[in-house]
Amino acid sequence: MTKASRGARGEAVTLIDTETQVESFRQAREARRLELVEDYIELIADLIADGGEARQVDIAARLGVAQPTVAKMLKRLADEGFVSQRPYRGVFLTQLGQDLAERSRARHQLVETFLRALGVSADTARRDAEGIEHHVSSETLLAFETFIALKARD
Repeated sequence: MTKASRGARGEAVTLIDTETQVESFRQAREARRLELVEDYIELIADLIADGGEARQVDIAARLGVAQPTVAKMLKRLADEGFVSQRPYRGVFLTQLGQDLAERSRARHQLVETFLRALGVSADTARRDAEGIEHHVSSETLLAFETFIALKARD
């Protein structure tokens, strides 16, 4: 059941049912939790592709965070099976980490391509895709793909 009221500007506001709203917020919290993991994994994959390894100092520099912050996250990623660390070498992705990096990169590219198809500039599309990619559902991604395919036919 929904409840209608007036917002600050006098517009009609309708609350959705409690269970639906709870699920929406739960999904958003989970997406935020996974966002950080995916950002690290994608960056590690990019650093490995570029230079053969990902070093803690490079990860910290690219994310704009302190090395102890990176060390804590790398421990978490290792505990969850996404990375392995070798003393005096760097960080490497496990198969689980590589799979996540590929899925994340594909999702990012799809969102970025969709935004470009809408007419968003390349730089803005790249930056916006970085946030959107973590919060978009499979259903929405499929709609993006369909839109891009239809636009390509025009």
